[in-house]
Amino acid sequence: MTLFLTLLSAAILLNGCSSSKPAQANMPETAIYKFDFGSGEPAPGYIRVMPSTVYAARTGFGFHPDSLQPLITAVSREGETGVRGGFCTSEQPFFFSVDLPREGNYRVTVTLGDSEAASRTTVKAELRRLMLRGVETEPGEFVRKSFIANTRTPDLPGGGKVNLHEREQTFEAWAWDNKLTLEFSDRRPALCALEIEPADNLSTIYLLGNSTVCDQAREPYNSWGQMLTAFFQPEVAIANHAESGETISGAIALGRLTKIYSLIRPGDYLLMQFGHNDMKLKGEGIGAFTSFKSDVVDVVREIRRRGAFPVLITPVQRRNFDENNQIINSHEDYPEAMRRAAREENVPLIDLHALSKILYEAFGPEESIKLFSVPEDRTHHNNFGSYQLARCIVQGIIDNRLEIAQFVREDWQPYHPAHPDAIAEWDFPTSPRKKPLP
Repeated sequence: MTLFLTLLSAAILLNGCSSSKPAQANMPETAIYKFDFGSGEPAPGYIRVMPSTVYAARTGFGFHPDSLQPLITAVSREGETGVRGGFCTSEQPFFFSVDLPREGNYRVTVTLGDSEAASRTTVKAELRRLMLRGVETEPGEFVRKSFIANTRTPDLPGGGKVNLHEREQTFEAWAWDNKLTLEFSDRRPALCALEIEPADNLSTIYLLGNSTVCDQAREPYNSWGQMLTAFFQPEVAIANHAESGETISGAIALGRLTKIYSLIRPGDYLLMQFGHNDMKLKGEGIGAFTSFKSDVVDVVREIRRRGAFPVLITPVQRRNFDENNQIINSHEDYPEAMRRAAREENVPLIDLHALSKILYEAFGPEESIKLFSVPEDRTHHNNFGSYQLARCIVQGIIDNRLEIAQFVREDWQPYHPAHPDAIAEWDFPTSPRKKPLP
């Protein structure tokens, strides 16, 4: 795979600007990618990116073609030097993709701000994983913010592949390709610079589960797994291997766990939530305390055998209220089977089944609708609902005194679902539908 390469000592420039001639080469795995957004001369060692820099396989980076429809604008500021001399912005979300030499964790650093006006920028990665929410700068203020983005491919050791669903190969393909795709949005994003470098030595938190955990590709759907990334410092990675409609037996059969087993290292974590779809499986020997619990225990032991740490999560409740405005359990024995597996195997448990009951009841039958994708959907959450559930997960990590709790953002405030965030104060940019790049 080829890509114009920027190393710390290189100075490469595109779009007709004078500089040393760019060289196409196979990307070394230690490469640092440095992009300067705007017009005019780029900062030393950076590649210039202008609105006309459209992604192409030949170069291996650029704006998504659809991003040009809302018209990305390059702004130049006289008197500023380096990456502060300009930025790209748009009134609509815009996407920037970079080919990467291999799957794994990458430290991404963005420089945001404008010397003359205020800015507010939200950054999402891959399939709408929230990385930075509403970063604000005053006129003349610039900030550098870093986060860890995880990329993956379906390749398995020995030449096999994860058996992906059709949607994972089409409109969800961003989650499995060899690119890092970033989405920039909010009231006035001001992207000055972007740096990407490998982050191989960090611990990784793997997620496995169903549609309430996975990277949902399209609005108004969202999951707590997509929001979890925003609550951690850039000292740990989160790799979301959950998928819509999945069961634990399906994850085993399709190779999702084989993929995780091939990647997970000592000190890593696996957070696993199942139950929604598992309860739909029927047949001899199939049940919560038989096949389901057995599979959960098998996964727990396999993860531990690799020196990593499993964490079990009970299934999030469906929004089913009784006549007394209390949530009804609609998951049969599956939450209790997960709890029992945690007790018997001495595994940390985050009881999201219990926590989400408190959350829904705090809002009540009518207001709780605003946590979900559409009024008639009682299972899948919207951005606000999944954000609240992600806060439940983070608080569960802290309450269980897991080692990864040390990586929670310093501005974290203790959370209890009986006292959730106010919907009226929720301010969050939605994502447009885009086709993945070829």
